[in-house]
Amino acid sequence: MTLLGRGETVSGGTGRRPSASRYALLPLRLFLGVTFLYAGLDKLTDAAFLASDGPGSLGELMRSCRDGAGAPWLVDLGLHSPVGFGWAIGIGEVAVGAATLLGLFARVAAAGGALISLSLWLTVSWSASPYYYGNDLVYLMAWLPLVIAGAPFLSLDAVRPRGFLRRRARARKGALFT
Repeated sequence: MTLLGRGETVSGGTGRRPSASRYALLPLRLFLGVTFLYAGLDKLTDAAFLASDGPGSLGELMRSCRDGAGAPWLVDLGLHSPVGFGWAIGIGEVAVGAATLLGLFARVAAAGGALISLSLWLTVSWSASPYYYGNDLVYLMAWLPLVIAGAPFLSLDAVRPRGFLRRRARARKGALFT
């Protein structure tokens, strides 16, 4: 009998099969990684999107949603340079998607995905009524389990040396054995 999904049994030993709960977040990680990678590449390869104005442009989208945004100041920030903002969103989504798929610095990537989703919810999909019609809130909530748990299995984080950055920082301070 498995307790806590860690392969531990009632008798204190470990089971032969890894518990399915170890892999419970893998489908979510794959979905979010593929979705954000695709969304970022789609934005970066769409000349109409990466324009200040015109049909299908990010500038036009931001101007149309500004008055109904939950954070109009965020829309105003993007309107200073819609093309630069479009590139930043696209590159951010590609980076978050790729890192999530690889499981590399998974918590940081998930936090980045959550921030992108939060900013899109507060701007583009804020006025969706009822609120659950706007998909950015759902994406925000989907990122949170990955922020908490990271990617401990089938990931580069799982094979990356633990504490590498902490040991490196201590070594720079001269405290090798703390």
